[in-house]
Formats: sequence, C-alpha cells, structure tokens
Amino acid sequence: MHIPDGYLDIATAATTYAIFMIYGGYVLRKVKGKLTSENISLISVLAAGIFASQMLNWPIPGGTSLHFVGGGLVGIMLGPWLGFLVMTIVLLVQCLVFHDGGITALGANATNMAIIDVVVGYLIYRSLIKVFDVKRTGQTAAAFFAGWLGTVISGAACGLEIGYSHLFPYGFTITVPVMAGWHAVLGIIEGFITALVVIYLTNRAPHLIYSGRRD
Repeated sequence: MHIPDGYLDIATAATTYAIFMIYGGYVLRKVKGKLTSENISLISVLAAGIFASQMLNWPIPGGTSLHFVGGGLVGIMLGPWLGFLVMTIVLLVQCLVFHDGGITALGANATNMAIIDVVVGYLIYRSLIKVFDVKRTGQTAAAFFAGWLGTVISGAACGLEIGYSHLFPYGFTITVPVMAGWHAVLGIIEGFITALVVIYLTNRAPHLIYSGRRD
C-alpha cells in the first residue's frame, strides 16, 4: 500500500499532504499535555512492531503490493489520536530511511494508513462492541471486522489516489477494484491477527485497550 515517488501527480500529492498536515495538527492539539511515559513507551513498542510487520510485502497485479497494515489494531489499543502518531512514525522511518514509500507520496500514505485505517478500525470496533454487548464472541467479531474493514477502505483509498493521478498508467476503474479486492483478501488475515491480539490483551492487560475516556 506504500505509494512510491512518481505515481502521484502534483494535485493529488498536494491534496493528500494537506489532509495529512491538517489532521496531524488537530491530533497534536488533542494530545498536547496528555502524553505520559506509559503512552510514549507503548507508542514506541507498537511503532517498532508495526514497522517490522509492514516490511513484508507481496506484489500483486496493478503495479503495487500487499502487506500487513496494523492501523485498526493501534486504533483499538490507543484510539484515533495516539494511533495516528504510531503509524506516522512508522511511515516516516520507512520513507526517509528505507525508501519504502515516496516522499512526494507521504501525504497519501499517511492519509490511507495513519488516518483512514486507524479511524475506521477504531470506529468499527467501538460501534460493534456496543452492538455485541462486550461478550467474548462479540469482542472477537468486533476486532476482526475492525482490522478487516480498515484495511479494505484504506486500500480502496490508495487505489483511488493512484487511479486519479495522470502519472499512473491505469485509471481508478482498474486500481480501485484491484486494491480493494486484494486488500479484502489480505484483510481476513489482518482481521484474524487483530482479533487474536485484542482478546489476548483483554485477558492479560485490559488497560491497554482504549476506552475512549482519555480524550
């Protein structure tokens, strides 16, 4: 899902950078004065884990690749604000140090993985938890769909961005179905892993699951 340099035209890159910067500024205001040593440690550990997981890539038709994203999981654990910081740290290191994702496409990659995936995962989990009344099977289903749907929607957004760019050889009628379809398949694995981690944390360290009370 990491878009490299040369795929996005100036308009698309500028628009996604604007979304990333505006949202990032809002997040920094939300977390100002609320970062604790425990939060910082958890952010660092999660960023390292997500970074390692995302380095495994599988090429797919359409000029891009698939990999574990993890945005839904960090959204469930840290909420949309701190989850954004985790994913942004990961994307910055990958882009600037390992050249995984282009500098010109950083705004798009952050919009897809640090904003859309995190927020969708968080909202789906919180919504379904209320529906399922926090029962064990319900919590497992909520975590699974959070991981799965966050991946699918962020993948579709990636397809939309590269498809609308005149620099990419395929239009959005091809890129969106390819990205959404393949990520729907990958999302099954991501949802399964997300559910396993959430259930484990619920049993061993329930305080690590974001309750929505720290905003």
